[in-house]
Amino acid sequence: MHLTEIQRWQHHHYFNQEKKSAERKTLFVVLLTLSTMLIEIIAGWIYNSMALFADGWHMSTHATALSISLIAYILARKHANDKRFAFGTWKIEILGAYTSAILLGIVGLFVLGVSIERIFKPMEIIYDYALMVAVVGLIVNVVSALILQYDHNHHHHNDQEHHHHHEKDLNLQSAYIHVIADALTSVFAILALLGAKYYHWNWLDPFVGIIGSFLIFRWTFMLIKDTSGILLDREMDSPIIKEISEIIESDGDSKISDLHFWRVAQNKYACILSIVAKNPCSIITYKNKLKGIDELVHITVEINYCK
Repeated sequence: MHLTEIQRWQHHHYFNQEKKSAERKTLFVVLLTLSTMLIEIIAGWIYNSMALFADGWHMSTHATALSISLIAYILARKHANDKRFAFGTWKIEILGAYTSAILLGIVGLFVLGVSIERIFKPMEIIYDYALMVAVVGLIVNVVSALILQYDHNHHHHNDQEHHHHHEKDLNLQSAYIHVIADALTSVFAILALLGAKYYHWNWLDPFVGIIGSFLIFRWTFMLIKDTSGILLDREMDSPIIKEISEIIESDGDSKISDLHFWRVAQNKYACILSIVAKNPCSIITYKNKLKGIDELVHITVEINYCK
């Protein structure tokens, strides 16, 4: 009887939603990027084209970042039921997105450094090869972006149906931003190469490179800000906090003296409440009051009597 009673109060610690679709599509984009990278490196070596060879290695940085996003999905799924993770494995995805954002910043620094160097040390450009590389890179990245963007929109629609507060998949967003950043550099490269080839605007190539690097820095900052906030449990400004306070304190007697609130999945939260009251309700009653907040999946209540 005692064991049965304990089991009735136990619950799982797997709060994250399955993201097999996002994982599968990220895998496809990784394979597409790796294939293009290898083709460019091999073709550049065979045809003595440094433009092809260099762009192939440039794509390797994005392939690495995309692989981190994929590995994060795999690890989060693989260890979903591992009891060593007290509140699930979702933050593996956030850690992957944070790492990917740092790599994106490194790519931005590389682009900025090379662009500044080209201003003072211009190099002869083989336009036909360079344009071919840029067009191939753009096509690959547009296809990849369409795949990831469709999945992002699909998740967004589903979340709005079931939850009051939508939260985006930051791991998927980091992969998407890498693809968009690479596509943007390809577009800028094509414009700069056409300007230099037909109008002799040789200054345009490094100039658009600098603009592109600052756009990459902006995306990097936004992604690091979002992911670091989650990793450090910066959640106390969430509108759900006000909702919890209004519900608990609506009886005029109960007051929240301490509240801890953190995210355990994309749009799921846990909280610890310390309540002070002269005539407090039971713990079960307080928990039942909060059942209307779908995002709360783990609630701990502590009651203190006010003399």
